[in-house]
Amino acid sequence: MEGNDFIAKNLTIQNTSGPVGQAVALNVNANRVVISNCSILGNQDTLYTSGEGTKNYFKDCYIEGTTDFIFGDATVLFENCVINSKSNSYITAASTPQNTEFGYVFKNCKLTANENVTEVYLGRPWRIFAKTVYINCVMANHIKPEGWHNWSKPEAEKTAFYAEYNCSGDGFQPAKRLNWSHQLKKSEAKKYTIENVMGVNFSKLIIESLSK
Repeated sequence: MEGNDFIAKNLTIQNTSGPVGQAVALNVNANRVVISNCSILGNQDTLYTSGEGTKNYFKDCYIEGTTDFIFGDATVLFENCVINSKSNSYITAASTPQNTEFGYVFKNCKLTANENVTEVYLGRPWRIFAKTVYINCVMANHIKPEGWHNWSKPEAEKTAFYAEYNCSGDGFQPAKRLNWSHQLKKSEAKKYTIENVMGVNFSKLIIESLSK
């Protein structure tokens, strides 16, 4: 999908090819995109949010997959979404560009998993400046205690920004997280508002589009 100022509501978007390797269900390569109350279904690489400098907003969505099933370089805010892992693997693979303030931000989301899934990482860096933050999210016990992975890129431990704030559930074990990840202070978490992450003008468009 390559059209700016695009809104999708109440859709099921699915790649039905099965576990065959990379199989994108939705590629958002556009700016100011709103996806509301949609199911995005697939396996590896389900959702690709591409386009340096672009911003997308997902609300009340169900997103499922296996490996790196939310990935790309866009700035994306996910609110009130269910993020379901179908296998032991990684949820996100952000490739946030250097000097971009926000990458992936998950707020008030639920992290769930299929039966027998027990070892899932919150994210790993596709590129070394990856940024991914979980705020007020409920994490089931499939999330590994260490939380994050460096993708065999030790330099990413100094350049990536992985953080959590005020999460809950059996999978939220802040004392066991990797020491190069972050637990935000309340003052730090305050900046993750829709206005700051999406920008004031786009935030107004989001509110208007969801009220219709």
